[in-house]
Amino acid sequence: MKVNKKWIPIFLAPTVILFLLIYAIPLVIVFVSSFTHYRLAVPTISFAGLYNYARLMRDQQFFTALQNTIVWILVHCTLHIALGVSLALVLYKRPFGWKFVRTAYMVPNIISNAAVGLIFLNIYNPQFGILNVILRALGLEDLQRNWLMQSATAFPSVTMIWFIFAGYTTILVLAHALSIDESIIEAAKIDGATNFKLDLFVMLPLLRKIIGTTTVMAAAYMLRMFDLIFVTTSGGPGRVTTNLPLYLYQVYMSEHNYGYANTIGVVIILLGVLSMLVINRVYGVNKEDY
Repeated sequence: MKVNKKWIPIFLAPTVILFLLIYAIPLVIVFVSSFTHYRLAVPTISFAGLYNYARLMRDQQFFTALQNTIVWILVHCTLHIALGVSLALVLYKRPFGWKFVRTAYMVPNIISNAAVGLIFLNIYNPQFGILNVILRALGLEDLQRNWLMQSATAFPSVTMIWFIFAGYTTILVLAHALSIDESIIEAAKIDGATNFKLDLFVMLPLLRKIIGTTTVMAAAYMLRMFDLIFVTTSGGPGRVTTNLPLYLYQVYMSEHNYGYANTIGVVIILLGVLSMLVINRVYGVNKEDY
């Protein structure tokens, strides 16, 4: 049967045009403008060479934001993913109420980050927040803190806001697990595999690619995390909870310096590409299964 291919470019054209307008062209502009002196208050744009990148190498605030971002990526791609995968393996065994748990655990992930931030802003409130109320009720007044405004507790407190909600990972891994041929599981059980060995040596290898995919999503999520941090701490106290997207915003708002802000944007893009390449290599996402 002869396939008429002349219509393919026509149908692809709207998608290609939107991709160019919304992603490709702005991406090129970000890279190009990172080599310029480009300020909102200055009517002209001048070529700056590597000046913005040299300034970046001397900017201690940038390195603090970079360090926080990398730590959050590592936490999200290891402990957070492990939590989601573990829950998916538990739900795969269909315990009592597993459908309710699956649905309920997903609810926080469909609420906007800004709304979640406001919820936890009240939970962590030093006067009437439920966390300090519970500590007082238990007679643990010495453990009460201004959780989001003290340097020692701000970073882990912000981390816990999203760490416990691994809904996307759980749902995606569970869906993939439920699609595995039951005969493979039965054969492992007949060979004497315990539940632990079944999960470790059968399920996890079969789920390798979807776990790798969710890990890439987790890294991308951390690289664009802005609204939740902005609502809760605005990067404070000091720079303790400032990440790269928030620092980019702060540079733009304080200096109106598009050139330097876009230099930080280039670093975010490169960090995202590097994270994706490393994760794909570790999990063998692009490898064919034989």
